[in-house]
Amino acid sequence: MDKSALITLQNRFDGLSQTVPDEGIEFWFARDLMEPLGYVRWENFQTAIQRAVTSCETTGYEPNDHFRGVTKMVKLGSGAERAVDDFMLTRYACYLIAQNGDPRKEPIAFAQSYFAIQTRKQELIEDRMRFLARMDDRERHVG
Repeated sequence: MDKSALITLQNRFDGLSQTVPDEGIEFWFARDLMEPLGYVRWENFQTAIQRAVTSCETTGYEPNDHFRGVTKMVKLGSGAERAVDDFMLTRYACYLIAQNGDPRKEPIAFAQSYFAIQTRKQELIEDRMRFLARMDDRERHVG
């Protein structure tokens, strides 16, 4: 995969993330990620999602914290709307979906790296925030 393709995919994944209002939780809609991950049919993507849910359960995490089922309205070609099932996915859920995909597909290989890096960045930010909170707490107790 050439550098321009990597940048395009990174910008696409970054652009698909959203934040839950009033909670500040980053998420992606599964249907938005389906095509960039190389899936054409929702049914096939649901299989990958279910494997990721199983992986989440196996590691001891609560799947509902990372794979929130939602229904949203989509426009049809006729201009009418209909309800479709979707998932709000945390970064961890996206990572698990990518890890359960076929790494020979370029979009999956990219997503595996992208979500691993993004997850590590978030871990480092959270570690730094905890460190600063500890230092602040020490200063209050010492000073």
